[in-house]
Amino acid sequence: MGPAPRRRRSRSARRVELRGRGPRGPVLPSTVPAWRTRAERFDGLVLEALSPINQRWHEELRALDIAVDEVPPVRASDVARIRDADLDASAWPPEVLADAAVPLARLIRAGVDRNGGVTRARIVLFRRPLELRAKQPEDLAELLHEVLVEQVATYLGVDAATVDPDGEHEDGPDEPPQD
Repeated sequence: MGPAPRRRRSRSARRVELRGRGPRGPVLPSTVPAWRTRAERFDGLVLEALSPINQRWHEELRALDIAVDEVPPVRASDVARIRDADLDASAWPPEVLADAAVPLARLIRAGVDRNGGVTRARIVLFRRPLELRAKQPEDLAELLHEVLVEQVATYLGVDAATVDPDGEHEDGPDEPPQD
């Protein structure tokens, strides 16, 4: 008599007990806030940062979309322009808000796409560069608000201080110190 036939476990049983580490599955229930991914938390912060701007400029922003990408696309012309400008943020067109050589957000004007379809204007925020520039997680909400104010101001063709009169802006009026 030969060896006893080997009994095969089902594929799902093998996956669950992979390398003897025990069953796999969610660590947290989907009802708790920690369940959300970093991208979902970032999207929530974008909505919070946009809310006061949208309340004030709702009618003017009806034709504007807000989008989030992981990282900015890099084209050869961008690399050449930045290299020639010694990593100066002013080397970017006004529609791009950058920190030296890294774009943080880009305003894409309304227009026509390659297929002849009409596109809406949109602000694209680049998640990873923005997250990396926030020293603390709490700073990210403030940074997002500042970036959105600058981009909305560019879209509307007004000064950033006009979009957010209560904010502190580099090109806005200096406020006297309060005692």
